[in-house]
Amino acid sequence: METKKNLSWHYDAEADVLYIADGSPKLAVSQEVGEGTILRFDPDTNEIIGLTILNISKRVLKISNK
Repeated sequence: METKKNLSWHYDAEADVLYIADGSPKLAVSQEVGEGTILRFDPDTNEIIGLTILNISKRVLKISNK
């Protein structure tokens, strides 16, 4: 497995969304892979280039309360 060194993330508190990206923004295709979890990938190479997680604070709180 290759280690990614240029991962970036941004949390939008108002929308409660966490965005994780590999490098700078690129054209991507999105596919929901689980409830509120969206995988972004390059349509030409099928390489994963990002992940979007909706309602992240509720998910983290749910995990920490277990």
